[in-house]
Amino acid sequence: MTDPGCHYRPLYKPNQLICGTGHTVIITGWTVKEMVAKRLEPQDYAAIGQLYSPTRGIDFLVRNLLFNPYITHLVLLQATREDRNAGGCQCFADFFAYGVEAGQSDTGRPCWVIRSSIVGTIDPEVPLEALETLRQSVTWSVAGSIQEAIDQTIAAAGRPVIPWAEPQTFPKQEPQSQTLPGPRYGHRLHGRTIAETWVKILHRIRTTGTVRPTGYDGQWQELIDLTAVITDEPRGFYFPDPNYLPVTPDFIQEYLPQILADAPYREGVKYTYGQRLRSWFGEDQIEQVIHKLCQEIDAASAVMSLWDVRDHHKGGSPCLNHLWVRVVAGELSLTAVLRSNDMFAAWPANAMGLRALQEHIFEQVSLRADYTLTLGPLVTLSQSAHIYDDTWENVDLLLRRVYPDILRQRDYSDPAGSFLVSLDEQGIRVEHLTPGTGEVVQVFCGRRAQELYRQIAAACPMLEAEHALYLGTELQKAETASLHPDHWHYSQDRPLQSLATVGPNPKS
Repeated sequence: MTDPGCHYRPLYKPNQLICGTGHTVIITGWTVKEMVAKRLEPQDYAAIGQLYSPTRGIDFLVRNLLFNPYITHLVLLQATREDRNAGGCQCFADFFAYGVEAGQSDTGRPCWVIRSSIVGTIDPEVPLEALETLRQSVTWSVAGSIQEAIDQTIAAAGRPVIPWAEPQTFPKQEPQSQTLPGPRYGHRLHGRTIAETWVKILHRIRTTGTVRPTGYDGQWQELIDLTAVITDEPRGFYFPDPNYLPVTPDFIQEYLPQILADAPYREGVKYTYGQRLRSWFGEDQIEQVIHKLCQEIDAASAVMSLWDVRDHHKGGSPCLNHLWVRVVAGELSLTAVLRSNDMFAAWPANAMGLRALQEHIFEQVSLRADYTLTLGPLVTLSQSAHIYDDTWENVDLLLRRVYPDILRQRDYSDPAGSFLVSLDEQGIRVEHLTPGTGEVVQVFCGRRAQELYRQIAAACPMLEAEHALYLGTELQKAETASLHPDHWHYSQDRPLQSLATVGPNPKS
C-alpha cells in the first residue's frame, strides 16, 4: 500500500512539477501536465512533469529518480504529434529498454549516450551502476492518451512500496556566463538567411545578455526587444552543410502545419499557432489578411493576433502574439512579435514557420489579385530573447565553430548609403551617397575628423557599426593630410602617401 508519508523531493526543476504522495511518476511530454493531474488524486502519483527535450531533461529526471528510490513505476505519455516529435518520452523508454553507452556530448564532453535513435544524454557524474540499478528497479509503461495514463497510474497505485536503494546525489557541473556591457533594451540584427541570423543572435545574447533567474528552476541570458531582419531566405529554406541548426528538413516539414493549419481542440493538448490563427476567435485570420491585401494592397491593418485576454487567467499563453503583413513598393514583408522566445532551441523553427506563412500569403495575394509582388524580409521582434543555462555550453561551441565563418561573409552594402571622402581648399569634404545609384544627398565639410564624425553621426544615426568605424579611420587620415599638405597625400581606401617618397603630384 502507498505510504502516506511519501513525498517526492525533486532536486532539480521542482517548480516545473506537480508533486503528490504516491509512487508513480507520470511524464507527459508536451501534453499539459495539469490536464492529467486534475483527473487524479495526489495520493495516486508522486510527480507529474513535462519532458520537452531528451537532451535537456532526461539527466535532471534521472537524478530526481535516484534521489527518490521509493518510485516504482513510470508512465510515459505519447498522446500527440508534438509529444512524438519532441522525442523525450520515447528516448526515456529506450533508456529503460536498452541502457546507455559511453560517448560524447555535442560539446565534446564525456557522457552516457542512451541507446536510441533519438539523441539523449546523461552526465558522466552519474555512475553506470546507479543507472543500471534504476533501470532494473523501476517498471514503466507507455500511454497513448490521457485516459490510458490515468488508468495505468491508478492500476499501479495498489502496488507495495519498497525502496530499492538509499537516496543518491551526484555532483553536477554548473554552466557559467560572462557578460560584457551593452544596452538593456532595443537591439537589431540582420542576415541573409535564418541560419546566418541565428548565429548572430546567439553571439549577441552571449556577449551582452543579462543573466536572470527564469522562474523555472534555472537561469537564462536575455536581451529585451531583439529585432532580427532576414532578407533572403530561399524557398524551401537554407540548411548549412554540415547542418549546425537545431532542426532538420524533416522536422520542419512536421512543424509547418502547426503554423499554417487549423487543428480541432482536444482537452489536455496545447493549442497550435495555426489553430489560434485559423479558428480560435471564430475567424480565419490568415484568410482575412489575404482578402484585405487583395482589396487594398497598401493596407497598414493586415494584422493577426494570437493573444486571448483569457490567457492571463488560464496559463499556457502563446509566445507568438502578433503578426503584421505590409506591402511597400511591391515588397511583401511579415513582422512577428514574440513575447518570449527561446532563441537557441525554438527560434529557427519559429522563423521557418513564419517564413512559410509569409510565402503562403504572398502566393495567395499574387494569385487572386492583379499585383506584381516580390517576397520581402521576415522580421521577428523577440521581446524576451533568451537562451537557457543548460544550452550555454552548446552555444559557445557553436559560436567557436561557426561565427568566424559568418564574419568572413561580409556584406559591405549599408542601407544608410556610402560616403566619398576627399580634400579641397576648405579642408575635408564628405559626400553622402544613396545606395545603388550613388546620388549625393548630403555634403559635410570641416577641417577636423571629430567635427565631421559628430555631424555624420547626428545626420545618419542608422550607420552600420563596421561602416562607422571605417569612416572614422578615413576621416582621421584625411585630417592628417589636410593639416600637413606638404608632407602627405590622401586618397580614400589607400594608406597615406609621403610626398617625400612619391613626389608632389602622386597619382590618385
